[in-house]
Amino acid sequence: MKTRRIGATDVRVSEVGFGVWTVATSWWGVTDHAFGVRLIQQAFDAGITFFDTADAYGNGLGETILAEALGSKRHQIVIGTKFGYDFYTNTSRRGHEELPHDWSPAYVRKALEESLKRLQTDHVDLYQLHNPRLDAMQQDDLFSTLEELKRDGKIRAWGPALGPAIAERQIEEGRYAIERRHADLVYIIYNLLEQILGEGLFALGRQHQTSFLVRVPHASGLLDGTVREDTVFTEQDHRFHRVSTEDKKRAWQIDGLKKIRQLGFLAEGAGRTLSQAAIQYILSEPAVASVLPNIYNEALLKEFTAAPETPPITADERAKVAELYAGQFGLASAGTIS
Repeated sequence: MKTRRIGATDVRVSEVGFGVWTVATSWWGVTDHAFGVRLIQQAFDAGITFFDTADAYGNGLGETILAEALGSKRHQIVIGTKFGYDFYTNTSRRGHEELPHDWSPAYVRKALEESLKRLQTDHVDLYQLHNPRLDAMQQDDLFSTLEELKRDGKIRAWGPALGPAIAERQIEEGRYAIERRHADLVYIIYNLLEQILGEGLFALGRQHQTSFLVRVPHASGLLDGTVREDTVFTEQDHRFHRVSTEDKKRAWQIDGLKKIRQLGFLAEGAGRTLSQAAIQYILSEPAVASVLPNIYNEALLKEFTAAPETPPITADERAKVAELYAGQFGLASAGTIS
C-alpha cells in the first residue's frame, strides 16, 4: 500500500490505517479478543502499516492488544496513540460520557510512559491530544513539553485529534493548532456527508504543511452498507443516541440513506464500490495522509484496503458531489457521529 508523509516530518503512514478502537471498545466493534488480535494481524498482512489507538480505549486495552498482535513487527509499523483523558484517577464512567482531561506537563509525561509500557516500545510515532478544547490549545507548557518529548525521541510527531463529535468550535481549535502551534497533524471527522471540518481546515493545512488523518469516512456505517433503514442499535452502540427517537432516526438514519442513494454514480460502472469511493474521495485531498475506516470484520478489511488501488475520483465526480452537498441533497442535513 502507498504511504503519505505527515507534515514536514519523516513519518510516513499507509493511505488506509487501522483504528484500533474497533477491537478495544464495546461501542459497536469487536468484543472477541482473539478475533481482534487476528484482525489487526490480517490488516498488517493486507498492507496496512499505520495503526492508531488511544490510552483511553478500553483503559489501556487499545494499546496492549496492538502490542500483543504486532509487537514483533514494531519496526515495520507506525503507531499513533492519544492522551489527555485521566482514566487513572477517574475510574467511574457512565456510558460514553467524557472523562476529565489533564493537560499538565507532569500528566503528559506520565501518560506517555504508561503508553510506552503497554505498547512495548520506546517511542510513539504520532502522539495526539485526545479531543482537546481551545483552552488546552492555548496552554504553552503543554506544547513545550511535546516539543521536548520530540527532541528526546520519545515521539516523532504530534497534533490534536478533534472531537468528540463534529462541532463548529473544532474549526477554531484546528486553526489554532495549525497557525499558532504548528501541529504536524490534525485528526478530524470528514466524509461525503460531513465536510464542515475539511472545508474549514484543509486549505490552511496545505499552506502550513500540516497533514490530516480522517476518521468516520463512511459516516458511521451509512456509506459502507452496514447501516440500513431497518438497522436497530443497542444502547451500548455509540450510534444509539442518534436514533433514540423517531425524529432523530429520521434525521440521521433515514435521511442519510436517502442522500447516499444520490451518490450511486460514484460506484456504478466506475470500478469501485461506494465504500471504496468514499475512501478515494477523501484521498483526493492532498493534505490528507491517511483514512481510518471502521474495520471490524474480514470482508470490510478486504474491501477497504483495496480502495486506494481503485480508480481515483474524477474532477467531474467531485463537482457533482459538491453540488449535492451544497444543496444538502435536497434534504435536511444528516446528523454527525464521532
